[in-house]
Amino acid sequence: MLHWYHHVTVLLATWYTFVTHCPPGLIYSTINYGVHAVMYFYYFLMAIKCKPKWFNPKWITVAQITQMVVGSVVSMAAFNATRYNGCWATVENNFGILIMYVSYFFLFLQFFLQRYGLGFKVEKAKTASSEKKTK
Repeated sequence: MLHWYHHVTVLLATWYTFVTHCPPGLIYSTINYGVHAVMYFYYFLMAIKCKPKWFNPKWITVAQITQMVVGSVVSMAAFNATRYNGCWATVENNFGILIMYVSYFFLFLQFFLQRYGLGFKVEKAKTASSEKKTK
């Protein structure tokens, strides 16, 4: 669900940002490219069976969550910029982008917690299950 929601809404937001010439779109796109470059390079390495032992994939999700925070902050800053003449950022665009980024933040955070937990809970569960097997 997260995957489809994310890509459909990004498509719509990107299109609307492009046709309205919204300046923050350059920031959104740059951050998105950076996160996706790392993510797809990691997927490439996994596909060719060269999993990097030095890289924990949880950092990809942390980068995605950070992207959502930065996108939200940029969108809120753009709200302030719309008060000045000559700024092409529209209130409608900023509002839509802000809703999108905030919803992504919660969805990616939920994914992170489901996948990785808080760390210590996962270790306790593994330890408890391994103790049962040894008895």
